[in-house]
Amino acid sequence: MNLYSKKQKWKIVLTILALIMVGASLYVSNKIVSKVGEREKERAQQWASAIKKKVELVQLTNNTFSQLRDLEREKMELWIDATKEITKLTSLNTTINYDFPLKIVNNNKDIPVILLDNNQNVSGSINLDFDTSVFRLANPELSKTEILELFNDSLLVLAKNWEAKNPSFTIEIYEDLFMTYFYDDTKAIKQLESERDSLISTFNSDLINNEGLVPVLLVDSKTGKVINHSITDYEVNDMNKGEIIKRLKQANTPIEIDFNNGETNTLYFDSSSELKQLQYFPYIQFLVIGLFALIGYVIFSTYRKAEQNQVWAGMAKETAHQLGTPLSSLMAWVQLLETQGVDSSITVEMQKDVDRLEKVTDRFSKIGSGAKLDSKNLGETVENIITYLRPRISDKVEVEINVDPYAIANHNASLIEWVVENICKNAVDAMEGVGKLKVTVIKSEDWVYIDIKDNGKGIPSSQLKTIFEPGFSTKSRGWGLGLSLVKRIVKEYHKGSVVVLESEVGVGTTFRISVPI
Repeated sequence: MNLYSKKQKWKIVLTILALIMVGASLYVSNKIVSKVGEREKERAQQWASAIKKKVELVQLTNNTFSQLRDLEREKMELWIDATKEITKLTSLNTTINYDFPLKIVNNNKDIPVILLDNNQNVSGSINLDFDTSVFRLANPELSKTEILELFNDSLLVLAKNWEAKNPSFTIEIYEDLFMTYFYDDTKAIKQLESERDSLISTFNSDLINNEGLVPVLLVDSKTGKVINHSITDYEVNDMNKGEIIKRLKQANTPIEIDFNNGETNTLYFDSSSELKQLQYFPYIQFLVIGLFALIGYVIFSTYRKAEQNQVWAGMAKETAHQLGTPLSSLMAWVQLLETQGVDSSITVEMQKDVDRLEKVTDRFSKIGSGAKLDSKNLGETVENIITYLRPRISDKVEVEINVDPYAIANHNASLIEWVVENICKNAVDAMEGVGKLKVTVIKSEDWVYIDIKDNGKGIPSSQLKTIFEPGFSTKSRGWGLGLSLVKRIVKEYHKGSVVVLESEVGVGTTFRISVPI
């Protein structure tokens, strides 16, 4: 009966079922993550389309703005021509009707104009947003003349600013008298320009402050220049631009934005931080669940082992108690046989068996209670048990023992004899009653080693980790408790260890028992 093998089979089945459940859960989670990723891509494409429409609107506004400005310039040129015509008619001193040119001149109700003479003095102005009253309110302490001078100085500065944006016109009024006309955009043009700037500002704001969307990088396809981006996790500059673009390409396929005017931009985008966190969430979840399961398993396993120890200790003590009565009777029978003159060789052997039963009873009584350790020669203890085993194992098994005479260590002789006896009996069974058994006691600086080597059938490597577990046995009638008790005695009572030093199928096995000095 191999209880451990059955338990292992159940563990394998449960592990496979758990892996299937984990795999199915991860598959479902990854499908959800994939769907979320696809929706993010759709949102990025919709956003790119919206940006394209917005840019087209900005371009349309710019075109309209340019057309209106051209119309205003033509209107200004017509106004200048009308002014020239009036000047000519006036210089001829004729009675020709110049109502038409005056009508054109008087029709200018929206284009701001400032007129300067040869000496850069202000000769007049129309359609301005302010007059001298503004300066009078701001400077009530000044005189009218000073207010007028301040007003004219402001017009000079304003005229120069207008000239930087719109070309001025100079005409000859009289001989050697020239007048220069400076003009600015109308209120309608300025309002339209403000709307255009607002659209551009909104475009940049949507790109930079796009907290609800994925991180994006907008690049000019021709020049490779970064137009704008919404990446906040790290800095984007000319040095790392190529590396960032390469990483974003691997994350998602870039989106080309064609503005239908010869300009093409490329939109690179990454997955959102929420999606990245969602990708790792199933693994974190199973890690946490696994951690709780492991803690639970360790706790219940500890309680289970403690219960097993109590059961085994109780069985051992009960066995020792049950052996006490027949053992006392046997001792009395041996004494009776000695008084009746029976062959002494018979009573001697019987006494040896009685002594042996006393040792077994003593061993069982020590299970579950503290064992007294004595500092004495461990080699002598091993020699005693080997001497006892020699006549009780097959004559075809050659027994060799080498002992270090200085192998002193703290140990309980009765329990160590039990350990060596168990391993030696297993070795004889592995050799099937024919072979060589070699026992060696070696002393090192901190340890005393007991090596038990046989040339039996060996232990497969797949079983090396399980041979000390309760329930493991290669015998059809075994309980699988021998090596488990061996390990318990060496590890718990002597603070040592027992391991398979080497084993090869068909060659043999070597066990090593290590007892601290």
